[in-house]
Amino acid sequence: MRRSIAAEVARRPNGDRFGLWGERGSLATMHGKERVIAPLLRRFLGLRVEIVGGLDTDRFGTFTREVPRPGSQLDAARAKIAAAFAGNPGVRVAVASEGRFGPHPIVPSAPLGVEIVLLADRDTGMEVSGQFVDLDAMWTHAVVTDIAAARAFAEGVGFPMQGVVVSGCKEQVPCPESGLFKDVLDRADLERTVGDVIARCGAACVETDMRAHRNPCRMRAIARATVTLIRNFRLRCPDWDRPGLVVTERIPGARCAHCGTPTRVIKAEASTCAGCGHRVERSVGPPATDPGRCDVCNP
Repeated sequence: MRRSIAAEVARRPNGDRFGLWGERGSLATMHGKERVIAPLLRRFLGLRVEIVGGLDTDRFGTFTREVPRPGSQLDAARAKIAAAFAGNPGVRVAVASEGRFGPHPIVPSAPLGVEIVLLADRDTGMEVSGQFVDLDAMWTHAVVTDIAAARAFAEGVGFPMQGVVVSGCKEQVPCPESGLFKDVLDRADLERTVGDVIARCGAACVETDMRAHRNPCRMRAIARATVTLIRNFRLRCPDWDRPGLVVTERIPGARCAHCGTPTRVIKAEASTCAGCGHRVERSVGPPATDPGRCDVCNP
């Protein structure tokens, strides 16, 4: 990832129809994601990213529940891509990102965030994505019945650098219909909005703001997903040189160094081209694994 743009341009063969050097691209965001996405794509892919003015990405779903996301995370990213092309018809490339958050499937008390960054080229039909799974996502909330508890929660998550959202609460569940305050910028805003909601509902839900520009942890995760996109873009299909030959399967079965029994240790990775489905397997790790990881030698 440290190769200079000049070196990459010199390395790129003439007539590379998938190349992005010097191209303009539209980014669908209204929450400051260009701060982390644009410099990386410019530095490593040569893509000059522009923001689509006036684009309301909240119409594709909000974390605060007043606008439900109609499809999957990838569906939402693709809808943003379409909107970016519509808003800037002169560009060949569009970029969008989408996040989702919830409890960890194995440790429900821990939060889990998944960020994807999607790049689409309408001339070639190419679509390449990058993903980052964040085990330290800043996704949490508290139901409070007094301002002191709200203040303690906010301080605990790093407010005001980390934003918070205040909403109504009904039976311990956030209820934005009873009140919703997103732009809580300082302690005075926090105390005023929490007091207002408690007066109406008897309790308030205070939660971390998951919009990228108000969530530094999420912004770092978006940057890491962008780095993954760049890596995936650089991996080319051996059949037709299309970017996006990405790892789609990790295959267990590395043999025990003592008894030769296949173990659950990964022995190979399979990569698949998103364009033609070409599959490539490559060995990973040593040819034999420690007997301590063998179910026969170490039951």
